[in-house]
Amino acid sequence: MKAARYYSLDVFRGATVALMILVNNPGTWSAMFDPLEHAEWHGCTPTDLVFPFFLFALGNAMAFMIPKLQQQPQQIFWQKVIKRTILIFGIGLFINWWPFFKWDNNELIFKAWKDSEESGIRIMGVLQRIAIAYFFASVIAFYFKQKQVLLISCAILLLYWVLTFGLGTSTPYSLEGFIGTKIDNQLLGLAHIYKGEGVPFDPEGIFSTISTIPQVLFGYLVGDYI
Repeated sequence: MKAARYYSLDVFRGATVALMILVNNPGTWSAMFDPLEHAEWHGCTPTDLVFPFFLFALGNAMAFMIPKLQQQPQQIFWQKVIKRTILIFGIGLFINWWPFFKWDNNELIFKAWKDSEESGIRIMGVLQRIAIAYFFASVIAFYFKQKQVLLISCAILLLYWVLTFGLGTSTPYSLEGFIGTKIDNQLLGLAHIYKGEGVPFDPEGIFSTISTIPQVLFGYLVGDYI
């Protein structure tokens, strides 16, 4: 049974990676198949499921790791979780910055952390979001029982909805009115967020990362149930 569970997780991971490769290599960006594009804002396409599937797989793998760590001193748990969090976040930041030089005006120059008020190295990203979600999900899974984890996950999603609705503008569910956009601008700075949506907006921003923690925990609960 144990080998079968790991095998099924590997198959799920592999299928998710295959979908990611297909999404990132559509053949031509000028005539893409609609399901291989992200929803502009509202809605959901198969492409939008790639990242949640990775988070689910991460949580599923935690179901095999957490029980072993619970049998060891807490210090071991914190050492492993903090180390992995820093490594994953650091690799993501490294990818955003790499290569450290760029060719500009026939001159090779160093890519500064911040070139101007609107230009700099992006801080957040896919791996950075995974690192943050992994850290908090691991702590919750380590210290709470399964039923408590489920209740906490639901509470986090409810809190996220309340904050989104209560702190946003008159159109809190729009790109412009989303409170996460304002929070990311203030905490990260305009120079360090994504700007590919027409307005400064980070799809892997700090505030929206709150909603990814339950995604990891749901994968953990499914793995534990199996």
